[in-house]
Amino acid sequence: MTTACQESPVRHDRTVLEVVDGPRLARARWALMGLFMLSGLMFSSWLARLPSVRDALGMSPSELGAVLLAGAVGALLAVTVAGAVVTRWGGRVSLVLSSVGFAVAFVLLGLGPAVGSVPILAVGVFLNGVSFAIGNVPLNVESAGVERRLGRTVLPHFHAAFSVGAVLGSLLGAAMAQLEVGLLAQFVGTGVVGLVWRLASVPHVVLDTAPVVRSAPHGGTSDDVVAVGPRGGGLRTALGAWRERRTVLIGFVIMSAALSEGSANDWLALAVVDGFGRTEAVGAIVFGVFVSAMTLVRILGTRLIDRFGRVLVLRVSGLVSMAGLLVFGFAPSLAIAVAGVVAWGLGAALAVPIGLAAASDDPLRAAGRVSVVSAFSSIAHLAAPPLLGLAAEHVGARHALLLITAAMVVSVLLSREVERPVDQPLDRPDAAPGGARPGSPSADAGEPVPVGVGETDVLPAEGVLVPTRRGAPA
Repeated sequence: MTTACQESPVRHDRTVLEVVDGPRLARARWALMGLFMLSGLMFSSWLARLPSVRDALGMSPSELGAVLLAGAVGALLAVTVAGAVVTRWGGRVSLVLSSVGFAVAFVLLGLGPAVGSVPILAVGVFLNGVSFAIGNVPLNVESAGVERRLGRTVLPHFHAAFSVGAVLGSLLGAAMAQLEVGLLAQFVGTGVVGLVWRLASVPHVVLDTAPVVRSAPHGGTSDDVVAVGPRGGGLRTALGAWRERRTVLIGFVIMSAALSEGSANDWLALAVVDGFGRTEAVGAIVFGVFVSAMTLVRILGTRLIDRFGRVLVLRVSGLVSMAGLLVFGFAPSLAIAVAGVVAWGLGAALAVPIGLAAASDDPLRAAGRVSVVSAFSSIAHLAAPPLLGLAAEHVGARHALLLITAAMVVSVLLSREVERPVDQPLDRPDAAPGGARPGSPSADAGEPVPVGVGETDVLPAEGVLVPTRRGAPA
C-alpha cells in the first residue's frame, strides 16, 4: 500500500492500535478460538475416516495419495490469491466464501464414497483445500492482531484450539467408525453444523481486515493524513511479499512444519493400521494422541516463546520432532511407537504458529505475507501425498514417514529467520502510555497504545490504515 502527504515524507517506526474495549476484544478472541477448533474438528473427522473412504472406493495407497493431492492443489491455487482477496475486499468476504465452500465440500466428500465415484470425492477434496486456504489467511491475520493488542504471545493458543478440535474430530471419527455410521451421514451433518457456526462467528472476528477506507479521521484534513484501507493494494501489494527474502525463508520453515504435521494428518492412522495390523479405531486413537501432544505444547508453549524466544524454541522443537519420528518409524511394538508419536507431536506443535507470527509482525503487510508462507505449506501438501504414497507401496506407510526428517533439518537450519525484527517488538505493558496494556481500564478509556510493528500508523479495529506524522493525533 502507498500513502501520500503534502509535507515531506517522514519515517514512521511505531504503530498505534485503535483501542478495542475489553468485551469486544474478548468476543473476537473466543470467536476466533471457536473457528480454529471447528476447522480442526472438521479436518480431523474427515481424515480419521480415510480407511473407510479407501475401502469404499477400493483405492491403493498411491491412488489415495493422488486424490489427497487434489486438496493441496486447491489450497495452493487459492492461497496465491487469498492475500489479495483479504487486502482488497476484507476478511469478512473471505470467511463467508470459505464457510460456504466447506459446506459444499463435505457433502461431496460423503457423496463420492456413497455412490462409488472417485471423481466426486476428488472434487470435494479440492474444494475443501480451496476453502481452507481462503479462510486461513484472515483467521491468522486476525489472531495476530489479537496477540498484538494483548501484548503477549497467544497465537499458539489459537492453533491449540485447532488441535483440540482435531482431537475431538479424531474421536468423532473413531466413534462413527465403531458405530458403522455411513460416511455420507457423518459428513453432511458436519458440513451443516460447520456452516451455521462459521456464519454466526464471522461478524465478531473481523477487526484488522475490515474493508473500510477513510481520509482525515478525527477532525484532520486531507493535508494532514491520507488513509488507505484494505482495498488500497490488492494483488500488487499481496504479491510484493514474494520478493522479501525473510518472508520466503519463513515460508520454507512453514513448509517443513507442514510436511511434519500434514504427513501425520494424512498417514499416521493408516501407518498404524497397516504397520501394526490394528483396527481403524486404534489408528484414529493414535492420531488423537499425536494431536493431544501438540495441543498440550500449544497451550503451555506461549510462556516458552516469551521466555526463550522464537528461534531457540523452533530449534528444539525440530530436534524433538525428529527424534520422535525416528522412534515411531523403527519401533518394534505399538507401545514404543506411541511414545515416538508423543515426542513427534510435542516437537511439531509450535513451528507453524511461530512461522505465522513471524510473517504477521507488521499488520500492514500481514495478509500478503501470511498468504506467501501459506503457499509454501500448500506446496508441502502438494508434494507429500504422492511421494509418501509411492514410498508406502514399497516400504510401508510407517517407514515412508521417515522421509520427512529431512524437512525437519531444514526447519532447524532456518530457525534464525523467525526472530522478531528489532524495530518490531511485541508490545509490553511499559510501551503503553502510563504502562497500560491494551484492553486494560486505562487503555479502554480511549488512549491509543503504541506498538512497534511497522512504518505506518494503523487503526485496524476500524479497518483503517492511517499514516500519520509523529506526534499527530491518531
